[in-house]
Amino acid sequence: MLVSASQLIGTPILSVQASGKIAEVTGLIIDPDSLKTIAFRVGGGIVGKSPANILDVKSVREYSKFGMVIDSEDEFIEPSDVIKIEKILSLNFDLINLKVETKKGSNLGHVTDYTLDALDFMVQQLIVKRPLFKSFLDSELTIPRREIVEVTDYKVIVKDEEKVIKARAEKEDFIPNFVNPFRKTEQVHSPADTGTPAGTDKQ
Repeated sequence: MLVSASQLIGTPILSVQASGKIAEVTGLIIDPDSLKTIAFRVGGGIVGKSPANILDVKSVREYSKFGMVIDSEDEFIEPSDVIKIEKILSLNFDLINLKVETKKGSNLGHVTDYTLDALDFMVQQLIVKRPLFKSFLDSELTIPRREIVEVTDYKVIVKDEEKVIKARAEKEDFIPNFVNPFRKTEQVHSPADTGTPAGTDKQ
């Protein structure tokens, strides 16, 4: 099942121990190297202004239309509790509003939303709003992640525009092969990795 990032914002976080809602999702923390959600920002409920306002994706037992189920409030952590999460947070990486271009430099628009697999919260598609001069025929593009060539701190580079437009946005297994400009040293795998090898930098 695919779910959009915008739909996840405001999702209730349900505790098995408390038998009800204890917080809600306020943001997603995406690893720019793999385009996988590694954690969620949380707020409201019992969290309030507590520094423990991060939920590691590994702590989510189940996700459904009713919300995210976790064991208890003890699953909430501070940003500094997990080195990888702290590192990603320091990048201030956000897919929303990133410019989208082809390898030839053609402007396709900017990211307004994206969809994720509800099982592992891996980004599957980018929803791109077309620039005004290209929006007469199609105001929005849905770009499958297989079309992504490179991700930088300010734009996403994809394959040929015609292929992108014609590409079907079906779900498929994907081994990241785009350039990660944020990582300058050898990748360190986290226990959260599901076994799918992460991408390597192009030389």
